Amino acid sequence: MGDEPRTIIVVPCFDEAERLATSRFEEFTRANPSVSFLFVDDGSRDRTRSILEACAERSRGISVLALERNAGKAEAIRRGMQKAFEGEPAFIGYFDADLATPLDEIHPMRRLLLDEPRLQAVLGSRVALLGRSIRRTHRRHYLGRVFATAASMVLDLVVYDTQCGAKLFRNSEVIRRVFAEPFQSRWVFDVELLARLKARDGEGSSPDLARSVAEHPLHSWCDVAGSKLSTHDVLGAGFELARIWKRYRRSW
Repeated sequence: MGDEPRTIIVVPCFDEAERLATSRFEEFTRANPSVSFLFVDDGSRDRTRSILEACAERSRGISVLALERNAGKAEAIRRGMQKAFEGEPAFIGYFDADLATPLDEIHPMRRLLLDEPRLQAVLGSRVALLGRSIRRTHRRHYLGRVFATAASMVLDLVVYDTQCGAKLFRNSEVIRRVFAEPFQSRWVFDVELLARLKARDGEGSSPDLARSVAEHPLHSWCDVAGSKLSTHDVLGAGFELARIWKRYRRSW
């Protein structure tokens, strides 16, 4: 267990008091001491911050970064990643607080980075294969397929699932530069993240994106009630994709 590479997982939180299962995170850190969690309280208005602080007092593997004002998920994750870089772990990632993706998925994602030194990032992918348990509504599934197709066209890269809230990265200079500046996208920043990696590739400062990023088909994923994604956000995603294409296409 002591030979496992240190890994920090950033968990963005905004008004999660009613559905935050801190005990599951605590249990995971006890069983996997090489993994720690950095919760980012994104200016919550409920009891989220006090719940997280109490959890951090109980567990050595849990820490809290509190933002005084709500900055949005993209910025909360970015600030959490920057804080995590300071701890110099081998790998850094982020998972959604609702645990739609089980924490056990960290292991196979980390194994990919260990086995493939060329990889910079592993993306959780919600692929409904036989023998896997991917439970999501038909509406979200088909909306996801439409969005994934549009994202692939923007990036000129075949990506099955850009929006899954489970991603793991190598702590490299390339990845640190990707998170150095705020994202212009509020909800589709995952696509902008890949656009930045592709821009690094265009500058010759990172490996070919198609070989340095891998998708990991999740063994289990469950749609959790209480998502903060609104219809307005879905409609705005197309405009954000267009902005990403316009901003980064020349560097590709």
